[in-house]
Amino acid sequence: MQSSSLTRRTFLRRGAATALAFPMVSRLRVLGANARLNVAAVGVGGKGATDVTKVGGESIVGLCDVDAGRLTQMGTRFGSARRFADWRQMFDALGSGFDAVTVSTPDHMHFPPAMAAIRLGKHVYCQKPLTHTVAEARALTEAARKAKVATQMGNQGMGHGPLRREAELVRAGVLGTVREAHVWTDRPGAFWRQGLQRPTASGQPPTGLSWDLWLGVAPGRPYAPGYHPFAWRGFWDFGTGALGDMGCHLVNILALAFQLRDPISVEAQSAGGTEESAPLWSVVTYHFPALPAAEGKAAQPALKLVWHDGGSRPDPSRYGGDLGMTNGIVLAGDRDTLVTSYEGGGRFLSGAKVSDFKEVPEIFAKPSDWEQGHYDEWVAACKGGKTPPASRFDVAGPVTEAVLLGNVAIRSGSPLRWDARRMRTGSKAADALLAKKYPSGWRV
Repeated sequence: MQSSSLTRRTFLRRGAATALAFPMVSRLRVLGANARLNVAAVGVGGKGATDVTKVGGESIVGLCDVDAGRLTQMGTRFGSARRFADWRQMFDALGSGFDAVTVSTPDHMHFPPAMAAIRLGKHVYCQKPLTHTVAEARALTEAARKAKVATQMGNQGMGHGPLRREAELVRAGVLGTVREAHVWTDRPGAFWRQGLQRPTASGQPPTGLSWDLWLGVAPGRPYAPGYHPFAWRGFWDFGTGALGDMGCHLVNILALAFQLRDPISVEAQSAGGTEESAPLWSVVTYHFPALPAAEGKAAQPALKLVWHDGGSRPDPSRYGGDLGMTNGIVLAGDRDTLVTSYEGGGRFLSGAKVSDFKEVPEIFAKPSDWEQGHYDEWVAACKGGKTPPASRFDVAGPVTEAVLLGNVAIRSGSPLRWDARRMRTGSKAADALLAKKYPSGWRV
C-alpha cells in the first residue's frame, strides 16, 4: 500500500500537484461496449464503498482514502488495485492507466479531485451535492461540458423507475400547469447535529486517519472527536447541512420534468444556526422563472419551490391531510396534485393511478435494479453510449447551484435576487458566500 506522510505544510506547498494545477487535456481512451473501464476511486468508506462496489464489474485500478482502515477493508475486495492516501499521488501514479473516477468524499473535497480528473480527460461520478459552493458547481459543469467527458452525480433515486414514470406524466401535463412545489426531509434529526459551535476539545486523530489530508482545502484546525466520519455534515466548512445532503435527492423529479435552473429569487427562514454550523430547521422559498421549451422539455410557467427541513412541513390540509413520508415532494397543478417521494410511488389527490395514463409515452429507461442502473448508465456513457446519464453535470450542476443558493440565503440572512449570468445576489454578504478561499497552494 502506498500511503502519505505529508505534513499540512508540505501538503499546501505542493501547488504544482494540486487539483486545479492540472492542465486541461484530452486522454479519453476509446472503449467498446464490452471493454472494461479502468476506474480509480477517491473515498472508499461509507457511501464510497457503495460507489466502488456498484462499478466493481469494471476494472478497479486505484483506491484512495485518508482512513487507512477503510482503505485496507476495500483493498481486500479489489486486491489488484493500487492503494493511496492522497488522491493527487494516485492520479500521478496511474497516469494514463485510468479512464474514470468516482468521488465520494465529504462535501468540501468533491470539487478538487473531480475537477482534476476532468482536466485530465477522465469521466467522473461524483456524490451529491456536486460541490461545496455555487462557484465550484458552475466551474465543474462548464469544465465537464468543455472536456466532453461522461458525468453523473450520485443522487441514485434519479434512476428509480416509478419516479421516472411520474416525471414523464408531469412532463406530459397530467397535473396541468404546475406552479408550486414543496419538498421536505427529516434531516438533520437523529442523523447528525446542527446548530453547533466549533469544538474546543482536541485530541489525536484515530489511528490510521490522515487528518491533514482529510481537511484538504478546509481551513486548518486541530482534530476533534465528532468531525469524522459523519458529523461533518453539520459544519459549514465541511458539509452543506440538511439542504445540501437531501436537496439534490428531493428535487430529482423536478430536474427530470422541468428545466430546474437559475432561480430569480431565494429567501430563507431558519433558527439555531451558527457561524460554524447549519441551522436546526429551515424553510427556503425559491422562485424560478417561466422558461421556453428546451432540452426536450415543454415550456414551463413560473414555479415556486419551498424547501422544509428540521421538522418543518407544508400544510397537510392542502394535500389530502397525509404527509407521513419522512422525505417527500408535493407538485401542485391546476388539474391535479402529486404527493410522492424521491423514489416515486406516490399518489394523486384526484385518486387517479399511474396505470390510468398508458397513452403517455415513456421517455426514460426503467432499469429493474434502479440503484445499479444509475451507475450503469454512467458506465455506458463512459464507453461511448449515446444516452446521456440522467444526472449528468449539465443537469446536476444547475440543481446544485440552486440548492446551495438556499444555504447562501440561510447563512447571509438576506433575500437573494439571483443574477445567474453575472453570479451576483444583490447582497455583498451573500456574494461573499458563493465561493470560498482555498489555502495557500490551491487555486481556482
